[in-house]
Amino acid sequence: MIPILSIVGKSNSGKTTLIERLIPALKTRGYRVATIKHNRHGFEIDHEGKDSWRHRRAGSVATVIASPRVVALVEDADKEYTISELVDRYLHNADIILVEGFKNNPFPKIEVSLAASKHGPLCTKEDTLLAVAGDRRQERDVPWYDINDIDGLVQVIEDHIAARPRQ
Repeated sequence: MIPILSIVGKSNSGKTTLIERLIPALKTRGYRVATIKHNRHGFEIDHEGKDSWRHRRAGSVATVIASPRVVALVEDADKEYTISELVDRYLHNADIILVEGFKNNPFPKIEVSLAASKHGPLCTKEDTLLAVAGDRRQERDVPWYDINDIDGLVQVIEDHIAARPRQ
């Protein structure tokens, strides 16, 4: 199975920004990175009147939109898929998967925690927490990294990947 690492934190804590910075750093080290973004409120990728929207409105349960540079799949879901189910169904061409959201999951996590958010800890070491990234040092049961220490955080990710049993 492809290694999975969750980036978790409260709303507006900097999760997306951190992922935006981790992806190119991991790519520089030779990793093919895929991401999963959880949106608990739902979303629409189709736009009213467009062909793909018309296909789905007519009853198609899945629509693939393809161009020379990008492919997208819009598919009806009869339930909320777990991270593992999403990976099994859709992600095959990656060396690591970064997940944003899905706060309660069994995968290793880096928690993003900024001083301005004034929230307490979200995860514990028992929640498979590998590290905390933030703008102020925190005394936790796991290492703390400055949110701008991308090399240090990438090293945490690489150490986690290296420590995984081979499958």
